[in-house]
Amino acid sequence: MRYELYYWPSIQGRGEYVRLALEEAGADYADVARTERGMTAMMKMMEARSGAPPFAPPFLRAGKLVIGQTANILLYLGSRHGLAPKAEAGKLWVHQLQLTVADFVVEIHDTHHPLGPSLYYEDQRAPAKKRADEFWRERAPKYLGYFERLLENNGGSYVTGRRLTYVDLSLFQIVEGLRYAFPQRMKAFERDIPGVVDLHDRVVARLNIKAYLASPRRIAFNEDGIFRRYKALDI
Repeated sequence: MRYELYYWPSIQGRGEYVRLALEEAGADYADVARTERGMTAMMKMMEARSGAPPFAPPFLRAGKLVIGQTANILLYLGSRHGLAPKAEAGKLWVHQLQLTVADFVVEIHDTHHPLGPSLYYEDQRAPAKKRADEFWRERAPKYLGYFERLLENNGGSYVTGRRLTYVDLSLFQIVEGLRYAFPQRMKAFERDIPGVVDLHDRVVARLNIKAYLASPRRIAFNEDGIFRRYKALDI
């Protein structure tokens, strides 16, 4: 089956977590909005007056199914492509971890837009600096410290043990993004999360991920996405 992924064509954003899963699985998919008339098709699906239209991208068309929300898409893909445990308890556990990642992504976004996405960063510089300081003092240690403990306690190469799941791919993306947005802060902080950093490096070394990162399918980080580099926030 050829999947159709619908997401904004110029940013990694929340769609990147889905792209990573599709790429690791070697799945056949189209990044629809990056094709001719793709944006028109995406907007038409969201504006549909019948059925179950998605609220916002990312969403995935899989045959007759249209699945929205990043964690929900990954729940679907995980069990079909060996990126989640087979047992129900394991599937729910990985889904729970992905929802925790989703919460963390919101906090990362809010370091540069704490007053809301409708305002420019330049309109909220002072609140953003305050939020970024609090993020690195309290929030990053809480979230990444949690995943560090999971890695320590299970004794495996990945968060749930010896086998990679889509949560490991998502944590790779978190490390990559924070390194881009906060190179100075992240360089110092990585000493506290050696397990998460090692996990990142194991994901980078996987053949399908390595090929994806070197391909034009991987959109570069930029100041329109979730991870944005503002020098004033990195000191």
